[in-house]
Amino acid sequence: MSFIRKCVAEGLGTALLLATVVGSGIMAERLTTDTALALWGNTAATGCILVVLILIFAPISGAHFNPAVTLAFRLRGDITTRLALIYIAVQLIGASLGVLLAHVMFEETLIQVSQTARSGVAQWVSEAAATFALIAAIFGCVKYKPDAVPYAVGLVITAGYWWTASTSFANPAVTFARIFTDTFSGIAIGDAPGFILAQLLAALIFTPVLIWLFDMKRASGE
Repeated sequence: MSFIRKCVAEGLGTALLLATVVGSGIMAERLTTDTALALWGNTAATGCILVVLILIFAPISGAHFNPAVTLAFRLRGDITTRLALIYIAVQLIGASLGVLLAHVMFEETLIQVSQTARSGVAQWVSEAAATFALIAAIFGCVKYKPDAVPYAVGLVITAGYWWTASTSFANPAVTFARIFTDTFSGIAIGDAPGFILAQLLAALIFTPVLIWLFDMKRASGE
């Protein structure tokens, strides 16, 4: 598959993911004052779109849509350092454009900065745990049931909204982009670095453990 197609797939997929995360959050907040019900609407939309996006874009780019996942596959040797860095850049750009798309669709102010506080040890531990669960789901399915990857990812994120204190961002690109929406899905700019650090540290620490656990041979990417 051509390099350009891979990058376009990663950018487009990440953009559509963020448009769904932010857009469904806005829709949910407008339709109900019940926070739990709003969160469920946000959860269902996110889990569903992840399944679809992975099904359609995985054959092109691998459908990472997530710098922590890209880092995990780089550590396993599936992709080169150059491609990993380009993927991460494309994911960040795509995520930011997805937030803008959601704002346009819902007639929100285009450029926003979130005021939603999401900080503290419980939140950071939650993000590390959610990132571990996500990478474990991907690697486990890659090893034992590759066709199930899209469904496993959708389900693990859907569950993560509810079993983690942070509502399971588990994605540095998602975290970065959600700084720029002061809506249901936002995160304050000062709180985002803690989330991103927890996510990346989890990928760095747990990827080698999961490679060992699933007895996965390292690929030859350099």
